[in-house]
Amino acid sequence: MWQEYLFATSVEHALELLSRYEGRAQLIAGGTDLVLQSQRGECPATVMVDIIRIPGLNHIQEQDGHIVIGAQVTHAQIAASPLIREKAPILAMACAQVGGPQIRNAGTLVGNVINAQPAADGAVALFALDAELEVATPEGRRWEPIAHVYRGVGVCTINPCQEMVTAVRFRPLTGACGCNYQRLARRKALTLPTLVVAAVLEMTGDAIKWARIAIGPVAPTPYRAADAEAYLIGKKAEESVFAEAGQLAAAKARPRDSLIRGSGEYRTAMVGVLVRRAIAAAAQQCYGRR
Repeated sequence: MWQEYLFATSVEHALELLSRYEGRAQLIAGGTDLVLQSQRGECPATVMVDIIRIPGLNHIQEQDGHIVIGAQVTHAQIAASPLIREKAPILAMACAQVGGPQIRNAGTLVGNVINAQPAADGAVALFALDAELEVATPEGRRWEPIAHVYRGVGVCTINPCQEMVTAVRFRPLTGACGCNYQRLARRKALTLPTLVVAAVLEMTGDAIKWARIAIGPVAPTPYRAADAEAYLIGKKAEESVFAEAGQLAAAKARPRDSLIRGSGEYRTAMVGVLVRRAIAAAAQQCYGRR
């Protein structure tokens, strides 16, 4: 476990503390993953820098054509947010599935992303929303597409011993968009999902204008089913089209055998089923908004 526990008062102060300890300090917010990792000896940092007292990081708001979520915002706050439920309901659906009430009230969406697990509910939904992360460094701030920061299971390109993610942003879904989140697990809460699928699409008339489909865990990172997305463009929203898109997504999925989640063969088959269901439900939502 850690030897020191410090509270940062600003983003700049947090970065200064990380620099002072030269790799021995790490950022912490909700700590629902990090505390367990530290107890297991999987966290090399001996100093924790808590960001929960930094003002200005606990917001969910629309800004410059984006929905922006601060680094302190928890899964429970997102699931209950009227703005998210109206303009990005797929993220509210995903965050409502994370763990149990205690975890949802402590764990943050940004922490979910930094932990870089391919089955993380919030992260998979953010992939379907084409989200970006604001990264603060001693040299300044930059926005990174979420897909660029994942490099493998538990491997994130953003180093919490040197850098800090201050916010997540994405475009709100318009009235012409529909979305759906499918989750397969042995029970509804407090268990790792066997499979999750997040689908977002926009329709023009009876045709699909564009679609985004994110799946986990069927690869070392959350997986965008690009072949299925491309196939759907211009197609009519009908059952045969949904089924074919599901098969295209399943064809590129590479889930491994798992004692916890089931065999790779079973999960590959279920990719096709859940993708079909998610697209169909998203299309139905589009029709319902007319």
